[in-house]
Amino acid sequence: MTLSAGDTTRRYRVSGMDCGGCERKAVAAATRVTGVTGAEANAAAGTLLVSFDAGTPPDEAAIGQALRGLGYELKTNEPPSPESSAAAEKAWWQTPKGQLVLVSGALLALAGVLHLLWPGLGDAPFVVATLVGLYPIVTSAWQALRVGEVFTIESLMTVAAAGALIIGAAAESAVVVVLFAVGELLEGVASTQARRSISALSALTPRTARRLDGDEPVEVAADSLVPGERVLIRPGDRIPCDGRIVEGGSHLDESPVNGEAEPRYKSVDDEVLAGTVNRDGALTVAVTRRAEDNTIARIIRLVEDAQAAKAPVARFIDRFARWYMPAVVALAVALAVLPPLAVGMAWSESVYRALALLLIACPCALVISTPAAIAAGLSSGARHGLLIKGGAVLESLGKLKVVALDKTGTLTAGIPEVTDVLAWQSADEDDVLRRAAALERESGHPIAAAIVARAGERGLDLPRVENGRALAGIGVAGQVAGDDLTLASPAYAGRIAVLDEAAKAQMHALEESGKTVAVLVKGDVAVGAIALRDEPREDARDGLAALARLGVRAVMLSGDNPRSAAAIGKLLGIEAYGGLMPEDKAARVAEWQRDGEGPAGKVGDGINDAPALASADVGIAMGSGTDVALETADAALLKNRVTGIAELIGLSRATLVNVKTNVALALGLKAVFLVTTALGITGLWIAVMADTGATVLVTLNAMRLLRHRY
Repeated sequence: MTLSAGDTTRRYRVSGMDCGGCERKAVAAATRVTGVTGAEANAAAGTLLVSFDAGTPPDEAAIGQALRGLGYELKTNEPPSPESSAAAEKAWWQTPKGQLVLVSGALLALAGVLHLLWPGLGDAPFVVATLVGLYPIVTSAWQALRVGEVFTIESLMTVAAAGALIIGAAAESAVVVVLFAVGELLEGVASTQARRSISALSALTPRTARRLDGDEPVEVAADSLVPGERVLIRPGDRIPCDGRIVEGGSHLDESPVNGEAEPRYKSVDDEVLAGTVNRDGALTVAVTRRAEDNTIARIIRLVEDAQAAKAPVARFIDRFARWYMPAVVALAVALAVLPPLAVGMAWSESVYRALALLLIACPCALVISTPAAIAAGLSSGARHGLLIKGGAVLESLGKLKVVALDKTGTLTAGIPEVTDVLAWQSADEDDVLRRAAALERESGHPIAAAIVARAGERGLDLPRVENGRALAGIGVAGQVAGDDLTLASPAYAGRIAVLDEAAKAQMHALEESGKTVAVLVKGDVAVGAIALRDEPREDARDGLAALARLGVRAVMLSGDNPRSAAAIGKLLGIEAYGGLMPEDKAARVAEWQRDGEGPAGKVGDGINDAPALASADVGIAMGSGTDVALETADAALLKNRVTGIAELIGLSRATLVNVKTNVALALGLKAVFLVTTALGITGLWIAVMADTGATVLVTLNAMRLLRHRY
């Protein structure tokens, strides 16, 4: 759906959509409503995105009526919230498809009994059973025809069942109606299960919270909490909101959100996520986000949007199905007409074979084969802390040949500690640390946090900084007490200040031991340096080994000095390059792509190295539930572990295998039964069973991805 500058959108929750055909019909119906400029349906998520001119919103009731005519129900007039996403689906026997199965099945059984007890009735009971069971199918076909959808499964079913009645195959016609209803029901049940795999995420957030009014807890609805309010979280409680701890400390089980099995200890000023579980200590938490904006809600929205972003293979299947259906109808007409004219076959026989061909050639299984697998893969990943923004990204992940990783915060823990403070030119260590911390105070970089923390440990008062600014990929600068100060890498410091040989030797020794060095320059004089060390993540070696087993080359691209990068690279056994500016990293990724070493992925924190993330085939953000991880890059690792990179690629490859298997099943079964039907070996009810069976098989195969092992 393409939006113009004046368009705005609204998303609706819709029940009853189960496949690509349902999406096309819903879109066709919605776009015929006055005021609607475009629409996009997502059967996997059960949503309809409608665009309209900002000044003339469409009639919501008219949209609901248009969808109701096709058998779909508009469930809300607001964008879906976590609660509406988790709304319980009706039991199968309460749905229109379930009721059609019960009614048509009962009528078929009754017709069979009447035919046995009173043979003189002939085919009349089966004709009645067919007509009653066919009525809702004909109605749906007519409504689809009215919105311009001619070649639908309902229209093919109507033609086949009516044709069977005309040629005297009433019993088979009644059986076909029942089998069709069963197939549609099974397809709906499978689609519902796929939707529940995501909507179940919203059930992780409790419906009530203990809001603190003064010091007294009052039970309120969790979705009524607003930023700034405080809530009490008791041991064993599930956290009802995104927030920040203001009192207490406890181990938190974050596995419901990011799949991380090991509980993490958190205390005052640490962020907490809705849906996680407080294990052992009472906490007072300040709310930072409303319910509709918390981590769980954003994950649900992102995954639903990702399901709507079709993979290239899915778009191809959709295009294929559009010309495939008319071609099959033309082939069926030829099969009905040519044999009697060419070889004298009885018209009843040729028409019978043509009707069976229409049913077996229905593309339902083929159309659902890809989106069902993609939706299941995206859902499975989300439940394990792997967010993938669309089928195209999911498809691209499995094709990666090389992955570039940052050092700080990606391969290392991202929590460096100050190990050495050097003072030159008559400065003292405390003065160097004080001024460096003042420059870094407003920065969110891990190195900055470590320097500020060490200054705090020493009880140093930090002076005021004027004209403070970040030097992208280099360091920070500002004025302190009238002095122009710069805190930067040794390479940059060497360009703006003079470093004597003794200072160079000291820094060289520190870098050789794998430490990062930041040089403090006053004017054009280097007055000191601070060394820090950031240890590799516990899972870094396991994550790199997993990539190697997948045949993916891992390379470290770091802005840190080359010797420090080489030291960490040697420790981890990975190819490492240091001293790279953001544009250098982007150039390296582009070089791999140009030289045929790609497709290439880039893993980073989602803020730094934006050029490299943008130029990579897939950008992957590290971050435990942060805005950056959720909103930037193509994929995000909520569990913040290096092993997640291989898990993403493994999930992608498993999904692509599943897609190929589904397509092979759908086309293979159709090819076999198309031949047997054309030769008169198999009839109408076998044709419907084959189509239904193929649809159920590919759907069940896709659902296996929900149990993918990581």
